Amino acid sequence: MTTELNTFAAAMAETLRHVAPVVGMILIFQLLVIRRPLPNPTRLMAGFFYVILGITLFLEGLEMALFPLGEWMAKQLTAPEFIGAQDPEGAGWDSYFWVYAFAAATGFATTMAEPALIAVAIKAAEISAGAINPWGLRLAVAGGAASGLAIGTFRIVTGGDLSWYILAGYLIVLIQTAFAPKMIVGLAYDSGGVTTSTVTVPIVTALGLGLASTIPGRNPLLDGFGLIAFTCLFPIIAVLAYAQVAQWWARRAPRDEHPD
Repeated sequence: MTTELNTFAAAMAETLRHVAPVVGMILIFQLLVIRRPLPNPTRLMAGFFYVILGITLFLEGLEMALFPLGEWMAKQLTAPEFIGAQDPEGAGWDSYFWVYAFAAATGFATTMAEPALIAVAIKAAEISAGAINPWGLRLAVAGGAASGLAIGTFRIVTGGDLSWYILAGYLIVLIQTAFAPKMIVGLAYDSGGVTTSTVTVPIVTALGLGLASTIPGRNPLLDGFGLIAFTCLFPIIAVLAYAQVAQWWARRAPRDEHPD
């Protein structure tokens, strides 16, 4: 028990060291540039303590649960007895179907649970006066993340060049941007960022490193990273496509009502 408390205290001190520059910068601007006292200093100090405590608990939780869970699932899904291959080095890309399925399910579930995405979807609905459906936006982003992770794990399994995947994806984004409704472009680009937040990143990182560590011929440093890039890229494609389909459907509706 004493060892665990010492470990937690050390982690909290480390978190405080990382957060202190941010707080210091705010204090400098508030006291020296704006030259006004802090409003509700007692409440701010309490909130600062909660932030430090929350970040520390979150980081400890990552080390204890999320990182091991992602690596554990990757090892189980690539085990020779599970994929039905006595020699893993001779297994083809199609032997890892459940890896792709697990990656897609993980991407969809974690993205739907992202607090940042929920907040952005609510604000987008408010600002657009209901023109943007928050559930539609969340489902589009989650579907994009699911597709991205499935393709990203396929790249790890096959050993493909990450740069070609990313270049091809952003070429698609550029083409879509030229034809998508202008009101959705900025939101679509931001949607790629909100997927890579507190829930998604730890599991995705652990999954990529776990796959690269267990699949023969893969290097965790070279092949294990890069899944987060897919998680950022494909939601942009999905949201732009969602907007284009919605725009096409809206234009088609009047013609269906008045065929003459």
